[in-house]
Amino acid sequence: MANTKFCQGISDISDSYTGFIIDTWGVIHDGEKVSESAVECLKELKSRQKFVLLMSNTELNAVEAAAALKKLGVPDGLYNNILTSGELLKHGIQNQQNDPVFSGLGKIAYVIGGDRIRNFLKNTQVEITDDINLATFMIISGWDALKSDVSTFEDVLRVAVRKRLKVLCVNPDGRTLQEVTYATGPALIAKRLQELGGVVQMMGKPYKPIYHHAIKILHDNNIYPGQTVMVGDSMGHDIIGGALVNMDTCLIRNGLHSPLFKTADSPASVNKILNNLIGQFNSIRPTYLVDRLKWGKALPDRKHRKRV
Repeated sequence: MANTKFCQGISDISDSYTGFIIDTWGVIHDGEKVSESAVECLKELKSRQKFVLLMSNTELNAVEAAAALKKLGVPDGLYNNILTSGELLKHGIQNQQNDPVFSGLGKIAYVIGGDRIRNFLKNTQVEITDDINLATFMIISGWDALKSDVSTFEDVLRVAVRKRLKVLCVNPDGRTLQEVTYATGPALIAKRLQELGGVVQMMGKPYKPIYHHAIKILHDNNIYPGQTVMVGDSMGHDIIGGALVNMDTCLIRNGLHSPLFKTADSPASVNKILNNLIGQFNSIRPTYLVDRLKWGKALPDRKHRKRV
């Protein structure tokens, strides 16, 4: 596999792509304030008529996510669409007949999760039940901090398997990818259900359903994966997710993994740290590396070749 190309900014690769899927948290904002360089980059992409799809693992739907971004300081009109795991789940529940992942769910859910998933479901046509025998499907929520031991859910998991319920696990790695140990949480609950013989559909990055939905949005705008680059700060969510659907990827250095790069003082040391990081994530290598989401400066001798 080719080495990762180190870039000064997104301008180094902009002419090679028509579509840009860009993570939000850690790339465009840090939860409290927006990155000015990121806003300038979005403006440059817009001026070049690039298609920008923002992607997030939040439970907010697209309208709510847009409002949250605007409140943080991202102006309207700098992107074409927003796709969140919440939007994907809401769309799937409401359009079950159009998507095999969601077909046959029904409208009665048994929920393993807390207030965030329960509040989310209030805005859908789903009824929540505390009796697994009445449920038509199950949701395991990674939006909530699940601290109970996996064995707590053993009985309901066995019933779900026996009833052959469809099980959706939303953001299974949302609260575990960043931690050293996997003591409990949605990923382990989903794993236990699979061990019992159940089938679990994983929702959110890095899993295929959200990327397949992103590809559909791109297709509707005559853009294909080979014309698209995934830009994000998480190897586990963004780089692996993009690679799973054969997209080129760009890792943002100063996001989730920034502590690892703090000691880097030369391209060689950056490359060594990056290779160690790649080794922790199934040897998946990002196509590009940039320190943050910024436009950068065009090199005088750079020659872009537009992809066919």
